[in-house]
Amino acid sequence: MKQISTILAAGIILLFSSCSGGASEEKKAADSTAAAPAKPAFEPFKVAMITHPVKDFEKWKVAYLAHDSVRNAYGISKFSLGRGLDDSNMVFVMDKMSDVQKAKQFAALPELKEVMQKAGVSGPPTFDYIDVVRGDDSQIEQKDRVMVVHKVKDFDAWLKVYDGEGIAKRAENGLVDRGLGRGVDDPNMVYIVFAITDMAKAKARMNSEELKKIMTDAGVEGPPQFHFYKLVN
Repeated sequence: MKQISTILAAGIILLFSSCSGGASEEKKAADSTAAAPAKPAFEPFKVAMITHPVKDFEKWKVAYLAHDSVRNAYGISKFSLGRGLDDSNMVFVMDKMSDVQKAKQFAALPELKEVMQKAGVSGPPTFDYIDVVRGDDSQIEQKDRVMVVHKVKDFDAWLKVYDGEGIAKRAENGLVDRGLGRGVDDPNMVYIVFAITDMAKAKARMNSEELKKIMTDAGVEGPPQFHFYKLVN
C-alpha cells in the first residue's frame, strides 16, 4: 500500500511539473510574439524627381553628393539615385522635399545650372514633383527598377482598376510594387515604381495587349513612359 501511495504521489508531481512546463513554454511564445515590433504605418511624403543625361556618371555623382548642404538648405534630402539600364549615363534622382515651393526655388537657382554644367550634365534636366501615396521600403535584393509614368482621366477611377489587377498578378510578371505617386501640380499624373525580379517577363508585360486593355479601361491618356534604371545607393 505504501508503495502504491509513493508511485501515485510521484505521478501527481510529474503531472503538475509537465503542466507547469507547458504553460511556461506557452508564456514564452506569447511574450515572443508580443515583443515582435510592428511595422510602422506608411506616411506619405513628397519627392522631386530629376532626370538628365551626363557625360561621365562617376564624375557627376561626386559633384552631386558634394552639393548636399545647398539642397538641405532648401529642405531637400537625398532619397534614391538610379542609373539608366538602357543608357548608363542617364541619371534618375529622387530627392525628398519638405516644401515644394522651396524645392522649385532651388531648381531655378542660376548657380545650379553652373554646378550641373561643371558636373558634366549633357542635356536639359526635367523636374517632376510627386506626392508619394504608397511605398514599400523593406530591404530586397533586386536593384533593377522601372518607373511607369502616365496621365489618367481620373485618379480614383484608375486606382480601382490598378488595385483590381492586384499585387500578385504583377509579381507573376516580374514586377514588385515599391512606390505609387501622383503629380503635385497635376494629380492625374501617375508615377509607379516597380522592382524587377524577371526582366524578360517585365518587358513582355509592358508590351502586352492585356496591359494595354487594362490601361485603356482605367482611363490612361496617351502612351505611358517606361524608365528602366538600377539603384546605385
